[in-house]
Amino acid sequence: MINTLSTKIMLGKLNETQIEQLLKEQIVGRIACQTKGDIYLVPINYVYKDGYAYGHSSVGKKIRMMRENPNVCFEVENIQSVFRWQTVIAKGIFEEITDLDEKQQAMQGIIHRIMPFVTSPEGHPSHGFTEKDSDIGTDVELVVYRIKLTEFSGRFEQS
Repeated sequence: MINTLSTKIMLGKLNETQIEQLLKEQIVGRIACQTKGDIYLVPINYVYKDGYAYGHSSVGKKIRMMRENPNVCFEVENIQSVFRWQTVIAKGIFEEITDLDEKQQAMQGIIHRIMPFVTSPEGHPSHGFTEKDSDIGTDVELVVYRIKLTEFSGRFEQS
């Protein structure tokens, strides 16, 4: 006699509240940007607040591409298993933050959100998290930005 297990798998759409919750809970998202036929997808640490995903980076391919074409796609996920996951995909617009007070508030929000997940007490100059500004280096331009999320879709699977 063969014993078979019957598992009910449910696929569905996340509602607006669930989408907001997932965006607030996660700390790693992915930005897809495109310019001149070149497409680039990269993970970022972020904090979500009031319809914006805030991030920071040194100037590189991602920043150059978003400066040229600010239309991006942003994705977050919570994967517990192959059959138990949630994901949100949003269209958005890159906005570089230049106001010093707003920059400082955004960085404080990012730091407060990410620091509980830091496993080592040493500074993290590559992320702009360090006790001394001189650890970051003078040749690195730290760009603080936000992605204004405009269109959302969310999906889930659970067994």
